[in-house]
Amino acid sequence: MRRLLLLGVTASCLCVFVVTDKQPDQQADKSSPETDGVLQLKKGNFNRALRKHKQLLVHFYAPLTREGHQVSNAFEGAAEELQGSEVKLAVIDQNKEKELAKELDATGLPAIRLYLSGDKHNPVDCPIPQSSASILTWLKRRAGSATDLIADLSQSEASEELRVIGFFKELDHDYVQVFYAAAIDLPDLNFVVTQDEEVISKYGLTHDVVLLLKKSELIQAYKMMPQTSKEELIIFITVYQMDPVTEYTGETATQILTAPVLNHALLFVNKSSADFKDIHMAFSSAASAFRLKILFVFVDVDEPRNGRIMEYFRVRDFEAPLIRMINLTDHVTYQLPSDTLDLQTIKTFCQSYLEGKAKPKMQSEPIPEGWDKQPVKELVGTTLEQVAFNPNKTVFVLFYLPYSHESRAVFPLWEELAEALKEREDVVVARIDASANDINLSMQGAYPSLCLFPALHAERVVVYPGKRKVEDLIKFLDKEMKKAKKERVKEDEDRRKYIEAMKAEEAKKANESKDEL
Repeated sequence: MRRLLLLGVTASCLCVFVVTDKQPDQQADKSSPETDGVLQLKKGNFNRALRKHKQLLVHFYAPLTREGHQVSNAFEGAAEELQGSEVKLAVIDQNKEKELAKELDATGLPAIRLYLSGDKHNPVDCPIPQSSASILTWLKRRAGSATDLIADLSQSEASEELRVIGFFKELDHDYVQVFYAAAIDLPDLNFVVTQDEEVISKYGLTHDVVLLLKKSELIQAYKMMPQTSKEELIIFITVYQMDPVTEYTGETATQILTAPVLNHALLFVNKSSADFKDIHMAFSSAASAFRLKILFVFVDVDEPRNGRIMEYFRVRDFEAPLIRMINLTDHVTYQLPSDTLDLQTIKTFCQSYLEGKAKPKMQSEPIPEGWDKQPVKELVGTTLEQVAFNPNKTVFVLFYLPYSHESRAVFPLWEELAEALKEREDVVVARIDASANDINLSMQGAYPSLCLFPALHAERVVVYPGKRKVEDLIKFLDKEMKKAKKERVKEDEDRRKYIEAMKAEEAKKANESKDEL
């Protein structure tokens, strides 16, 4: 009897469990709203959507941005085409869903990721699409193979659009796989594979070569080599699909900022000025000599919509024409140190930059009033070294970019750290805008960068590599302070000996002077 009773209780418990387990799912169905066939995901419904859809393509977006609007339109069009397929499109608002974005490591720039079979830890990055066709092409190429690109070029008409033609002797060669991998990452371009000797011979080329064609005119050819990687091929295609010099506009900004060439030469010039034609010609000629190494861009200072980029580089319209060089990895800027912008001057400057001989342009914001009164001190270019290299203070500095979502996400953490350390007079917590102040330090790393300056006479910087949690930051701080304390003992002893030696030398010289008298 007891056994039957226990079985009855167990069955009741299982029934309750099943009922309560189903209720959240039923609620989740109602809490997964769609707009034009695109799921609107939040922390409460993301995991369920991940389990439900075999392929979930998610756009992490920042509202009211040009790129966000472009991708939203592309998603709506693609969602209609993908109805009934195993691919479901969704969006997550990075501003509203900060906790979810942080959990998914999507707090930086807007991104598109494909989650497969419920795995949220290993998503596939999707290129930013220009249209719904880009999304469909990317998905199709991911699921296909290089044989899908084979076409008979002898029957095709000259195209106004750029075409990327791969001519290969053997279709099972590794070159073809590299070519197809590049095609997946560049879904906005038309890729074709051919073995037609007659078509390729008119360009005077042989097999295993990639051609860029427009209206049947050869733009550039790239000979595949055993060491050629997908990344190298993408750089070649991306660079040569652009003109030698690209004007910075709202339409070209994304193409410029996402180009694989990270060294950018920017010519700030007034298009209506009398010398524009000569300057632009010299700039264009120099650009041809540095393709694949430097991306050449010109900015019209007379265009009101270019105010933001001019503000970023601290360029005023009356200072034009001038040329700035920047690397998008470290954001250190260089300025061509000449009022003469002829071909030879521009080429010499570019070459000196590539050789590491050019000197960075130092600039600093004005020192803000009350900069040292708040828990987090506000540093600028002129106060950075003075504060950071104080031998009697350990200084923790956040180097940030104000327009970066990832940087702004660290601000609350930094305030929390400053509050936790406010009673420790030997520690300073500070931050500095790395876009407004040129930072002449080589150990910062990518932004946002958390750098510790130990209390030493030697100017040393230690980049924090750990988790962004207050307790981990304090452990790192204490560890480095303990290490610096030991080094400081040796430093002080060496300084004492040096001072004593100097005094002895001065005394010796004084005695010799007396003897001479």
